[in-house]
Amino acid sequence: MRWRLIVLAIPFALLLPTACKHEEHEASSGGNSGSAQAQSVIQTTAVHAEAVTSQLTLAAKIMPNPTSVVHIFSPISGRVVALKVLPGQEVSKGQEIGTLQSSDAAQARSDFEKAKIEAARADLQLQRAKELLQHEVMAQRDYDDIKALDEADHAELERARQALHILGFSENDTGDTIPIRSPISGVVLDVGTAAGELQRSLDNANAIATIADINPIWVGGDLYPRDLGSVKVGDPVDIAVTGYPGQIFHGTINNISDAVDPVSLTLKVRVVLPNPQHKLKPQMYATMSVTTHKGTAIVVPSTAVIQNGKLTFVFVETSPGKYARRNVILSATHEKTDEIAQGLEDGDKVVSGGAELLRESEDQ
Repeated sequence: MRWRLIVLAIPFALLLPTACKHEEHEASSGGNSGSAQAQSVIQTTAVHAEAVTSQLTLAAKIMPNPTSVVHIFSPISGRVVALKVLPGQEVSKGQEIGTLQSSDAAQARSDFEKAKIEAARADLQLQRAKELLQHEVMAQRDYDDIKALDEADHAELERARQALHILGFSENDTGDTIPIRSPISGVVLDVGTAAGELQRSLDNANAIATIADINPIWVGGDLYPRDLGSVKVGDPVDIAVTGYPGQIFHGTINNISDAVDPVSLTLKVRVVLPNPQHKLKPQMYATMSVTTHKGTAIVVPSTAVIQNGKLTFVFVETSPGKYARRNVILSATHEKTDEIAQGLEDGDKVVSGGAELLRESEDQ
């Protein structure tokens, strides 16, 4: 019995030195120096506080300047004889987009001709009155009355002439149709009538056509009030438009509305973009990315940050070839960099390459 106890104790005693040596190796490799393999690939980077920005993405829509949108109504009642434009067509200022036939046009021309006759007769009467006044045959008071009637007839002639011009007639036209002309250069957004339809002057509910100047053009974004403090007029924006994948339009915020839209509960952010080739069309959908400034933060390469469950840490070089693990708190992550809220100081050297090898060496 005594010999058996001695035999059993020998193996246990042999195991003790081995276990102790293993614990020493773990502390050494996982503490500061790291394994030889890790030392050969480790790269360090000095980190500093940098100005950091973030991107705020807003839903947006292309729209024309409301002051550059013209709804063309018929100046008089009549029947549309011809319509010469279609939606999407470009027109120039003064271009004829249709014609209208109306009895009101004939009445306006008749009024003008009558006014011409009355003005001519008044001129003859005034000329005779001048001769009589010179020969002291007519009293001054009678002459003044005739002169006033002449001026009144000329005023009526001018009114009739202006009425013709408003309708689009020249003084030498003789027909009963009037041209409908575009008052601006732009693009036809909508056509609200067709040849043969009757128009009831300005009482008509639908415009004959709607024309807009879309160069420059507006981009309107929806900004939630909670983000108002991070956006201001003059901030640069990048605009991606549906229909042009991979293409970015650059601009700056021109205006932020002072009232919240009651439907979307957002503030409207306006960007004005040049649009000489009319690539941007009204009602196209877009996204607006606003670069906002957050201040300064310690920025490290993403390769330096290690996630281990709920722990986030980096390795910091304490002395040449010596590294210590340091827990950190992230404030933001990006594609190639991370922002550190707590855990590092300006000038610290972090392991940017080989951090995983140090962790494996530490765990051994």
